[in-house]
Amino acid sequence: MSNTSLGFIEISGVVAAVDALDIMCKTSGVELATWERKLGGRLVTIVVKGDVASVTEAVETAARKAIKKPAASGIIANPHEEILRLVNLSASRFMNKAAAGNDLDARTIQEV
Repeated sequence: MSNTSLGFIEISGVVAAVDALDIMCKTSGVELATWERKLGGRLVTIVVKGDVASVTEAVETAARKAIKKPAASGIIANPHEEILRLVNLSASRFMNKAAAGNDLDARTIQEV
């Protein structure tokens, strides 16, 4: 992940978070790294990755144009390996939940 930057937006509500993510992805060539929901989805952190210029543009644009004002935002250019480890851990939990959800859906479909 060299030359990779991370961009963070923490915003109130899942709808506002999805809107901010949409803005970020449409603004520049960033991709979703992971996301975290806290307080039952009332506070959502979106983490995107890409090159420094793309991440900076994406986060700044989303902070300006999102349907709600973000609680916090930040950009880390060339993050330390421990930061990458934390983001990857979060992403793996996110992917495990998604995979478990897909298995459940497939099993439910087979039962019907």
